[in-house]
Amino acid sequence: MAVIVLSTKIKAPIERCFDLSRSIELHKLSTAHTNEEAIDGVTTGLIKLDEHVTWKATHFGISQKLTSKITEFQRPSYFIDEMVKGSFKSFKHYHYFESTEYGTLMIDRFEFKSPMGIIGRFVNAVILKKYMRNLLIKRNETIREFAESDKWREIII
Repeated sequence: MAVIVLSTKIKAPIERCFDLSRSIELHKLSTAHTNEEAIDGVTTGLIKLDEHVTWKATHFGISQKLTSKITEFQRPSYFIDEMVKGSFKSFKHYHYFESTEYGTLMIDRFEFKSPMGIIGRFVNAVILKKYMRNLLIKRNETIREFAESDKWREIII
């Protein structure tokens, strides 16, 4: 299993960061370079406990679909989304939020397994871990950009 852990400091209230993190619209903006779109389940707004979304995107030149479900949810402290169906063997994304003196500390823990046994482990180590880390960094930068400005008002109504 590969694990990515990121910490992002955001000068904004914890509730705003939490809600932006579960926004379908903000996710689409942060992944525009992959042509990601929500095609089933929750396709707009803020996703909640026991809800799912199916994403269609292009990664490595291949059109793919991935369905994830919110399996744990405690606003504004944390939520977890897990892959239900997709090209990974499995993934689980933990989203943690802590109030701090400067605003919010957002911590991501992304655990994933690739299919294809030994070949999958090699792909994880050489290609996929860096690719997924960069996607998560881009997502977190987008969340910070919106949370620290008035742009968040375009997303959370």
